[in-house]
Amino acid sequence: MAKRLVGEGRDRRLAPIERWFAYLPFEHSESIDDQRESLRLFGELAGEGLTEPLVWARKHHDVIARFGRYPHRNALLGRASTAEEI
Repeated sequence: MAKRLVGEGRDRRLAPIERWFAYLPFEHSESIDDQRESLRLFGELAGEGLTEPLVWARKHHDVIARFGRYPHRNALLGRASTAEEI
């Protein structure tokens, strides 16, 4: 739904604080492409004066860029953690 919202440009009708909420699925995805989109979207919000979301988006992106997933989800999802993740 978030991808469709953004793809159709309907996110632009939302207030910045509402867009922050709408963009969270990108930030919480384990897809590096979604993470890049998160940085782009939250970068736009930062340009409008809402900078805090970009700080968090960068942190989430860095974890996915490093591990390809969120290690803290491993136990819950039944995934084995690598030595680096531990």
